This record gives sequence, C-alpha cells and structure tokens, in this order.
Amino acid sequence: QVQLVESGGGLVQAGGSLRLSCAASGRTLSSYTMGWFRQAPGKEREFVAAINWSGSSTNYADSVNGRFTISRDNAKNTVYLQMNRLKPEDTAVYYCAADRNMYRMATESRRYDYWGQGTQVFVSS
Repeated sequence: QVQLVESGGGLVQAGGSLRLSCAASGRTLSSYTMGWFRQAPGKEREFVAAINWSGSSTNYADSVNGRFTISRDNAKNTVYLQMNRLKPEDTAVYYCAADRNMYRMATESRRYDYWGQGTQVFVSS
C-alpha cells in the first residue's frame, strides 16, 4: 500500500508559479510510474503529466506542455510538479497518483492505483 500526500497548492496571480510536491509513504516510489491529474469544479478529472520510474521519460497534456515540469526524487520518495506561467484555467484540485505498472505512462486516471487527497490551486486573473 502506498500513501500519497500532496502539498504546495495555494492562491497565485496569473503568470505566477507554484511548485507542488507529492510525498509517499508505505513503499518506495522507485518502482511506480507517477502522474499528476487535476479536477476543476464541474469538470472531469484530467491528466496533467506523468513520469516514468527513473525520471528519464515524461509526458504532458497539451494544455500544460512548456509551462509545467514533472520531476521526481526517488531518494526522497517525492514527486514534484513545477507550474510556471499559470493561467486562470489552471485552477483546480491537483492530485498525484501512482501506477504499479512501471512500464507505461498512462494518461487515463483509471490506470492509476493509488491517489492522494489533492491540493487546491487557484489562479486569479
């Protein structure tokens, strides 16, 4: 079992930056693909970014590509999401997730096995 806890959310003006963290306990994250998803009010949860077990490969949603960067530190059992040039449409609850299948970087939320409780990001215009 893996427990995930997100932090780093908050209120920021458009154009600003935030760095989200996802700390894991229970098991080492080094054998999991990790992903970030987000859910805005009234909308479905959507894929944001994923990173493979070693950190050598990443994947991004078109809407955040070039602005967000996912990274991981397996020694610290932590995954990060650096968010730059934030826009009001980035406002959402952000969730990190772990996929036991380390050989894929899925964009579908149903592929992920463990989820954090989420952290709120609000971007004002």
